[in-house]
Amino acid sequence: MAISTPPGRGGIGMVRLSGPHAAEIAKGLVRLRAPLEHARARVAEIPDPESGGRIDEAVVTYFAGPNSYTGEELVEIAAHGSPVILDMLVRAALRAGARLARPGEFTERAFLSGRLDLTQAEAVRDLIEAQTLYQARIAAEQMGGALSRRVQPAKQKLVELIALLEAGIDFAEDDVDVAPDEDIVTRMDTIAAELEALARSFEHGRMVHAGLRLAIVGRPNVGKSSLFNRLLERERAIVTAAPGTTRDLVTERLSLGGIPVELVDTAGLREAVDEAEAIGIRKSHETLAEADVVLVVLDASAPLREDEASLIARLEGRRALVVRNKCDLDGGAEAREDLVAHSIATSAVTGEGLGALREALAELVRNPAGESEAGLLTSLRQYEAVEGARASLSAAREAVGRRIPHEMLLLDLYGGLRQLDGLTGETTTEDILNRIFSTFCIGK
Repeated sequence: MAISTPPGRGGIGMVRLSGPHAAEIAKGLVRLRAPLEHARARVAEIPDPESGGRIDEAVVTYFAGPNSYTGEELVEIAAHGSPVILDMLVRAALRAGARLARPGEFTERAFLSGRLDLTQAEAVRDLIEAQTLYQARIAAEQMGGALSRRVQPAKQKLVELIALLEAGIDFAEDDVDVAPDEDIVTRMDTIAAELEALARSFEHGRMVHAGLRLAIVGRPNVGKSSLFNRLLERERAIVTAAPGTTRDLVTERLSLGGIPVELVDTAGLREAVDEAEAIGIRKSHETLAEADVVLVVLDASAPLREDEASLIARLEGRRALVVRNKCDLDGGAEAREDLVAHSIATSAVTGEGLGALREALAELVRNPAGESEAGLLTSLRQYEAVEGARASLSAAREAVGRRIPHEMLLLDLYGGLRQLDGLTGETTTEDILNRIFSTFCIGK
């Protein structure tokens, strides 16, 4: 039993009970105007424990197991969102024999009863924590079993290969044909290719789930803070004509292409003039090294400096974008077009080029070409399970080349199967369950 709505006051507050005595306990908390019926809402009164009179009205909804979220008997009492009323209901339920739910226990029970697999359970948490519509859309697909469906073909092929080798061992005396080594290797390569494509989805899935960090870097007074404010569409960072105004990291969140982005305005990169600026510049270099995306800002009206060219060269191969800011100044629009290829001319003053900059940044965080968005790996746990299965297949393939008996080969194949089972939760450990569901909010 737990309060399933956020803490604080609101129009509606909900208390949820699940288990074999949920309906019995709920009946003692309210005065129903009609008997409970599966999937039907019932109006009820909440009695004052002291006077016995009505203190609130509620809507009570009953779900009979196994056709409920948890797969058990489930009751939801929706009252007005007064913390006093909800606390009174919780205390009364505890006196009647209920206990408080652990974080994520309702979803854990849904998993244990077979209503959800582990990837769907994780998607419930992702949907609750979604900050953008795109995140919510991906989480909804995962809740619908998109990842499980994507894993299933590779898993089925692995099961068929295991069955083939087992048959060859068990019925060797009956001259049952076993596929030649070339066929076994071909089957393994097909499975490995599907798992490799799934593993590649983690790069985008991780960004969808956790977001990314975008660092704005460059020399002092090139317009980094002005661009920062323009991207946020509000005055967040202090902007002055004096170089070195930004001494510390300034961070804010926004959405690019549906991906949550932590935008970081950094101190200008130059020789520090005092200790405070030196600390800020050191933080800028650390942020530059850790950022998922880097926006290098240049002054379009000044010559390209050697340290700027060196910085751009160091970012080769990373998600990075070069901006020639101050293109509104005399000669600024053309000043560096030949020196810095594939850069974008902008003016934080006039707004010129800001649309092109936003589109280019969205392109940098967009899903890689050819990668399916149906069934992404969104957590490190999922990625490690797929990588474990790939490692087992690689070991099995090597064993075939070394003419190792199929009995030993099967050990690696079964290891890969266990990894895929652990991905969806068909075989898992209590430690994994605790690690996953402890990150949920209470009441879900």
